[in-house]
Amino acid sequence: MNLLPMSPITIEPLVRATLLEDLGRAGDLTTDAIVPVDIVATTVLTAREAGVVAGLDLAALAFRLVEPDIEVATRCSDGSEVSPGQVIATLRGRARGILTAERTALNFLNHLSGIATATKSMVVAVRAHKARIVCTRKTTPGLRSIEKYAVRAGGGSNHRFGLDDAVLIKDNHVAIAGGIRAAVERARAGVGHLVKIEVEVDTLAQLDEALGLRVDAVLLDNMTLEDLRRAVAMVGDRAITEASGRIAPATAAQVAATGVDLISVGWLTHSAPVLDIGLDFQA
Repeated sequence: MNLLPMSPITIEPLVRATLLEDLGRAGDLTTDAIVPVDIVATTVLTAREAGVVAGLDLAALAFRLVEPDIEVATRCSDGSEVSPGQVIATLRGRARGILTAERTALNFLNHLSGIATATKSMVVAVRAHKARIVCTRKTTPGLRSIEKYAVRAGGGSNHRFGLDDAVLIKDNHVAIAGGIRAAVERARAGVGHLVKIEVEVDTLAQLDEALGLRVDAVLLDNMTLEDLRRAVAMVGDRAITEASGRIAPATAAQVAATGVDLISVGWLTHSAPVLDIGLDFQA
């Protein structure tokens, strides 16, 4: 997997803000009162269930922002599959800093690893077909860039990062514009020549109209398997085909078998369960 790391410039403000949210006005009252300042400890980050790891850089940064001298030695990389009991990383440094940063580090690591694990389950489900699994803009406010990174760590691909990436004409745009043709023509006149245009369609009749307007991609929303197969045949190589609509691992293979290019899945980022990873102190 060619997974490029996230830029420290991108993740540092996010991790710092999350630590500040946790520390509040008075800092870590519990740890500061109980743990002597000079106590040095060794801890391990351990997977408590099987899954795919993502977010190690954010977790490591959380510890180092609280205590720069904490040493973080990772034993695997983002995108790696782990099994229950497997040690993911070892930390050594002042116990105060480790305890203070623990929850922030684990919140990032568990959440992103959960997304990566969910994505992997979808990727595995469709691996016999050409379809790629892509995420959506249904992300946690403020966390979009790292959640989309986690999708890549799980073997998926990213859809739009924001409204400024491309034109995606949905049903409400069509309704307000007065039809697909009007929406496409207005979009084409209003954006630059490098901007791609995708249109959401619910029926084969809408698809036929969109194809006549030479759009770049079509979003086949909540279509039956039979209609998806017919849609793919209609499109041929004239546009990219994307299927969407409550697609889960149990149904993904059937959708992929229709021949679509992409399967977009919103729940990967808005509802994936966390992967249980814990931090344990060693004697």
